[in-house]
Amino acid sequence: MSLHSTAHSLVSLAAEPGHEGGHASLSPFVTGGGALFVLLLLLWITTRFNRDR
Repeated sequence: MSLHSTAHSLVSLAAEPGHEGGHASLSPFVTGGGALFVLLLLLWITTRFNRDR
């Protein structure tokens, strides 16, 4: 398979309708907020265990 034919098949695959990606129920704001909450919780737990500073 040549580079040109591989690139052509990838472009045609990406141009197909109906492949927007993601899931309809996953809101980016909820996902980002959940990740921020988990990271802040881990930071808080880490600072509670590191009392010697």
